[in-house]
Amino acid sequence: MTTGEKLRKLRGNRSQAEIAELLGVSTSAISMYELGERVPRRETMKAISRLFDVSVEELFFADTGE
Repeated sequence: MTTGEKLRKLRGNRSQAEIAELLGVSTSAISMYELGERVPRRETMKAISRLFDVSVEELFFADTGE
């Protein structure tokens, strides 16, 4: 499972705009993260991990093989 797929799954029914507001980034940034077109900065990775209660390693670096 790619990082983008993980992010979409974790986002669930919440909109990209809602997640972007919570993280202090643009909606287009969230879209690009989910599409794999952009990698978040380290600080944003940490914020995303805290928001979804998963480790940075698990979300951005571990390949789940699914």
